[in-house]
Amino acid sequence: MVDVSEPDRRPFRQICPYRGSSITLDTWPATVPAVRQILRDGLELASGITVLVGENGSGKSTVVEVIAEACGLNPQGGSAKSMYRTTASEPGIGEALFAERGPGYPSWAYFLRADTMHSLYSYLEDYPNHNRPEAFHQMSHGEGFLEILRTRVNQAGFYLMDEPDAPLSFIACLSLLALLHDLASQGAQVIVATHSPIIAALPGARILEIGDWGLRPADWDSLELVIRWQGFLRQPGSFLRHLL
Repeated sequence: MVDVSEPDRRPFRQICPYRGSSITLDTWPATVPAVRQILRDGLELASGITVLVGENGSGKSTVVEVIAEACGLNPQGGSAKSMYRTTASEPGIGEALFAERGPGYPSWAYFLRADTMHSLYSYLEDYPNHNRPEAFHQMSHGEGFLEILRTRVNQAGFYLMDEPDAPLSFIACLSLLALLHDLASQGAQVIVATHSPIIAALPGARILEIGDWGLRPADWDSLELVIRWQGFLRQPGSFLRHLL
């Protein structure tokens, strides 16, 4: 729930289905429980940081892409004005949803997708901004990712991130955690899908767990993600003897 004692400066308040919109619920992406829930009930977008966690195939990336479509961002990543495309794979149901804007509607928004970064690097090198050359392909995957964070995710605004921890080391994940904390303190609204218990541990973040049930609020120490990592680090042999 939104704290009514504080001014509501959220860029986006919620994602809602258009009344009378015709979406076939027996085909993808509506067959993903979390997406079906959004199409049925909508989704409130909290202030600060929202963390989406869930197993591979649970629908985290699809949910983030649906939110991107509803909010007017390129569902394949980048800013609202970026025009690059890879293989057409987005959900394509943005026309059935609308994003209710708040008074803090941002002048800057960005969608960071780990799986399309190579194509984004090429696009940014071909169409550079800020009157400076870009050299992402001369960097390692992790270095390029951190450069995007430094140059594009660095001000109050609206941000979507799909598995930003994928190319990052433990220390770099801690740096990302600090960046997210700073963005929230500046008034940014961020939705991040992750497999990282580090990112999910961000103080004050709203955690939504995605699975066969759809989306549900969760606490960090009750997440399967956290429990399994803790168990493996305490006793890796108990996992490995069943695998090797």
